[in-house]
Amino acid sequence: MFARIGTWCHDRRRLVLVAWILVLVVLNGIANGAVKSDYKQDFSLPGADSTKGFDILKAQFGGKAPGVGGTIVFKADQGVNDPAVKAAMTTFLTNVVAIKGVAGVESPYDPGGQRFVSSNGDSAGKIAYANVNFPRDVDFGTIPDIKKQILAAEPKIDGVQIELGGQILAAFEQPTTEAIGLGFAIVILIIAFGSVLAMGLPVAVALFGIGIGGAGVIFFSHILSVPEFAPFLGVMIGLGVGIDYALLIITRYREQLHLDHTVRESVAIALDTAGRSVLFAGGTVVISLLGMLLMGVSFVQGLAVSASTTVLITVLASLTLLPALLGFAGANVERTRWRGLVAAGLVAVGLVGYGLQFKPLMVGTPLALLVLLLGFFVPKLKEEVRHRAPRPRRETLAYRWSRGIQHRPWTAFVAAGGALLILSVPILGLRLGFSDESNFAKSTTTRKAYDLLVAGFGKGFNGPLLLVTELKPGTTLAQLATLKTAVSADPNVAFVSDPIPNSPLAPTAALWNVAPKTGPQDAETASLVHRLRSGVLPGVEQTIGSDVHLTGFTAGNVDASALMGKRLPYFFLAVLGLSFLFLMTVFRSILVPLKAVVMNMLSIGASYGVIVALFEWGWLGKLTGLSPGPIEPWAPMMLFAIVFGLSMDYEVFLLSRIREEWLHSGDSHTSVSDGLAATAKVITAAAAIMVVVFGSFLLEDNRTFKLMGTGLSVAVLLDATVVRMLLVPATMELLGDRNWWLPKWLDNILPNIAVEGTEGAAAFEHEHEEALREERERELEPSAGD
Repeated sequence: MFARIGTWCHDRRRLVLVAWILVLVVLNGIANGAVKSDYKQDFSLPGADSTKGFDILKAQFGGKAPGVGGTIVFKADQGVNDPAVKAAMTTFLTNVVAIKGVAGVESPYDPGGQRFVSSNGDSAGKIAYANVNFPRDVDFGTIPDIKKQILAAEPKIDGVQIELGGQILAAFEQPTTEAIGLGFAIVILIIAFGSVLAMGLPVAVALFGIGIGGAGVIFFSHILSVPEFAPFLGVMIGLGVGIDYALLIITRYREQLHLDHTVRESVAIALDTAGRSVLFAGGTVVISLLGMLLMGVSFVQGLAVSASTTVLITVLASLTLLPALLGFAGANVERTRWRGLVAAGLVAVGLVGYGLQFKPLMVGTPLALLVLLLGFFVPKLKEEVRHRAPRPRRETLAYRWSRGIQHRPWTAFVAAGGALLILSVPILGLRLGFSDESNFAKSTTTRKAYDLLVAGFGKGFNGPLLLVTELKPGTTLAQLATLKTAVSADPNVAFVSDPIPNSPLAPTAALWNVAPKTGPQDAETASLVHRLRSGVLPGVEQTIGSDVHLTGFTAGNVDASALMGKRLPYFFLAVLGLSFLFLMTVFRSILVPLKAVVMNMLSIGASYGVIVALFEWGWLGKLTGLSPGPIEPWAPMMLFAIVFGLSMDYEVFLLSRIREEWLHSGDSHTSVSDGLAATAKVITAAAAIMVVVFGSFLLEDNRTFKLMGTGLSVAVLLDATVVRMLLVPATMELLGDRNWWLPKWLDNILPNIAVEGTEGAAAFEHEHEEALREERERELEPSAGD
């Protein structure tokens, strides 16, 4: 089937290319024109205490109570109650209430608003804040416009500093550092292929996958709760896997050209061999990502669907668009001219400059176009770049390296395994949770607002808790007062408001604002949430006669983190179990898939350890610009799904070649070296590309991008070096022929799955050999004149 897909796309390459271009243009036109995005970040959990509280707020307070909130924090040297300051700020906050999409504003100048004015030390009376409340189902796509309107309405008062706080009003800028990764990817591809055209094909496939996948994310945002950073994770993933998958197929295609196959035959064989590996790897990533649907958190489900959509589109592009592009390129992927090489280098420089926002470097692309134009007139630029002849396989560095490891397998095994285990040690201190505004750059208004609140009120006012209850008829104020007394007694509570009824005459519900002494991301705040629910509120509920629910944005984050932490092991076990069964079926072995699963877990565990050390413990904070904080609870799942699929791709690609050599020679020792030597170049190039693409996101200010970029780049780096270069040859040497042991009874019941080498490829090989034989026979026949 794969061979037929390859030949069909090759033969109808114009139709295939036009179809992909139309899909890209039409979907993006609809998505960005008529549909628009509807991003949400809903942490509500079915049955959770925080969700029940939000339901009461929505039903009893008409959406005007805090759901998702930001803050307007201001500091006045002359005092916030100065007549001029009070008049200007009152007008400003009134204008904010009138902005469409704002549910309400709690002002320090409202009756009872004195609690929003600081009474601490030197800041007493000088720092105040107002809560800006949004509906629980707020459209995050409208927030940038709301923020612009707030900034436009800000008064200019001498001696007054105004800052916007809260995650919802945080500055969310589109990342540009992916251009750095793309620029370095161009350089790596040129070094690996020695051809500009061969370099351009993987980049084109990745860009098509990202473009169409991004439109799909916008469509899904109207069906699911998709967070606003989902498209940028799609860019990160799409660049990495798109270039990686295309690289494997193009490498196999070039191998067939070197064996004197026609372009059409080479395309078919590449799709029928490497294409299967790509489908398996992409399918593993998609299935792993969709496994996150079982976590039961709405925004995680939206993130899983949007990310898997980008991967799926990229796989489809690799299996259909790439064969068409190879048909256009033909045998020219083997050659390049100096004009193309220089132009590609200038484009790479321009992309890096754009990513670094360094304007002088952004002229790279215009210069590249100029070089291409001059290339038609300057003889030197017309010349082809000469390449050195490839070394015989057993003279390559990869072969010699593998033989060296195999001569000392125990040393390599202990050193590599020990290094990965040491890097994994910090994972024992992993704490899942959502980071707060203290992790933003100090230059942002979000961080300045956070610091002002800490100075004026304490950390806990950056993430207040809400207590809400429905009142039974006859409930007295004395009964409600018991809640404030009981909650205030907790040592980590800084403030509890008086009960706020939903109606002054006949209230049917009431809420209380609670400010902890610790920040939203602190472990002590999560402990406070659990402690109030289990030890304090049950007694109050008996007095009031109704259930009291602890809710709010911070409490919702605590509930989501706890739920995902509990379900994470089941997610891991499901993915690992399915991967083991698949690899066992493919390689007809028990030990090979077992080793693959264990070694992949080691590399992923080591990457988790690095993340904990950098992001949770704050190691190298001055270098990375990170403040200590918990690890986002969805990140381990996302990292595991992506990295496991990518590492399985390398595993299949490498082990398939080793098994092929073993079946051919029967030597379990040299087959490892030959297989490693045959695949080392493409695996190294693919891994290097993903490391620079993922690693480029470390330069972003956004903590989420830094975290994902670090985790993915470290995991891929360790997998392609420590695992593939040390552990694989060492363990394969130690086990010898036992690598391929499989009980006969199990062999009889397992289905046959061909990942590399099929009847379709064999048919093309046979046809090719027959054609060569007939050509040789014609050459040997005597001519008519003899």
